[in-house]
Amino acid sequence: MSRLGGRDGRGPCLCGAQRAVYNPVMSMAGQGPAQAPARDRRCFGIIGGLGPLAGADLFVKLVRASASAGAAGQPALVFEQRPFGESGIIGEGQADAGARKLYVFDMIRSFESRGVDLVLLPCFISHTFLDEIRPEIRLPVASIMEALSAHVARRHPGAVRLGVLTSDHARHRGLFEKHFGPPRFSLIYPRAEIQRDCLMRAVYGPDGIKSGRLNPAAAALIERACADLEGQGAELILPGFTEIPLVLDALGPRRAPVVDVNQVYAQHALAYEGGAYARAFKVGVVGGVGPAATVDFLDKIVKNTPAGRDQEHIKLLVDHNPQIPDRTLNLVGDGPDPTVALYSACKKLEAGGADAIAIPCNTAHAFVERIQPHLGIPIVNMLHETVEHLRAAHPGIGTAGLLATDGTVASRVYHRAAEAAGISLLVPDAGHQRLVMEAIYGEKGVKAGFREGRCRQDLLAAVEHLARRGARAIILGCTELPLILPASDALDVGDHSVALLDPSDILARKCVSLALAAR
Repeated sequence: MSRLGGRDGRGPCLCGAQRAVYNPVMSMAGQGPAQAPARDRRCFGIIGGLGPLAGADLFVKLVRASASAGAAGQPALVFEQRPFGESGIIGEGQADAGARKLYVFDMIRSFESRGVDLVLLPCFISHTFLDEIRPEIRLPVASIMEALSAHVARRHPGAVRLGVLTSDHARHRGLFEKHFGPPRFSLIYPRAEIQRDCLMRAVYGPDGIKSGRLNPAAAALIERACADLEGQGAELILPGFTEIPLVLDALGPRRAPVVDVNQVYAQHALAYEGGAYARAFKVGVVGGVGPAATVDFLDKIVKNTPAGRDQEHIKLLVDHNPQIPDRTLNLVGDGPDPTVALYSACKKLEAGGADAIAIPCNTAHAFVERIQPHLGIPIVNMLHETVEHLRAAHPGIGTAGLLATDGTVASRVYHRAAEAAGISLLVPDAGHQRLVMEAIYGEKGVKAGFREGRCRQDLLAAVEHLARRGARAIILGCTELPLILPASDALDVGDHSVALLDPSDILARKCVSLALAAR
């Protein structure tokens, strides 16, 4: 009866995690870890296990449908299924699909790292929650419902009364109504007793198709359900089970044709020309450098985001690692090099789907030029953004001061950015620089949790020192300094005022603007 069943009427045993890679050039198929296909061709990933036999049927029909394209035009195929547990019958109207959602999500994320270009999901129930998954993934998932819609429009343009054979669950979720609703179509479902005693039993019963028993009894029950739809006036029958194509050969001639949905889905995938989903922009944050500055930066991201509800805020991914070696100790002493630790954090953020990286640490930017060439996403350079802000917001200022760690000052990263913008940069003399370092690293400094008292007095002394030397704007070039002395439009110093710039806030605003522009 079935092209897939064995002599005992059962399908292939799929009791463990199954993987198959089909590469038409290499003519290779087998089990074991899937190998990334050659990148000169498309690669389709098929999520199996949702029903095992239906997934295998789709795999075979994809191979057959693509054969006519010749070796050069055939896609590589990755088929994988893993065992997963569900309570009860997932096809019941109020069944909990939670485990299925997580299974599908995990499989798609697995495909993302294996060179897959398009995901095929041979499960109608999974298409009821596809919109919940799409915002969290990059790979496009070919819609089986769009495949059916296009097939009906192209091959059956005159069909109006459509019979639907689907689960109670898909029917309860209104899956077919979303794609074949009025006024264009009229949907017809089996009568309640036929739905219960024939259709659901044929698929989910002890001897149903999902059990692997492709026997005449299941086909006879499907036959009765089709006859019921025809009796109600159906002109075309759309299966809402990917298992039904397995028994189509056993169904007799019909007045209303029954669509082979797996064949339609395979052809739709081969013709698919879409790309990756437009996801919400995600900012990756290298945190822990230092910890309080990271929390302050995240707070600034939230405060600078125009949002009336949670869902309007931007997506953030934070790798908070206070164990990244001290940047200043490396730049001015013999401390360990933080390059690998910073790079590791950036790679984790990139792997986590970040679109851009923010590092709320001025001194860490001395290492950005080493790291950036090896990343596939940009690091938003806080120093460059700060200098650009200074030039745009205070165009008349030609001399600015910098309060920063010894490492930032010694690296001259801010000097290079300022010089490129035509701005002279002043730094404190040795005595006042010691006050700045004491405000940051001292026993009563900000890294020890202090924001008032001596640390504030030391910092104000350094500000006044630079202002008296001609600085009309001062960059608070350590992300902890604004915790002591919040930036303001102007701070009176003697007989004039100076603008205080907070690079952390400027970086936060830039990240928010990137995310809003991406929407």
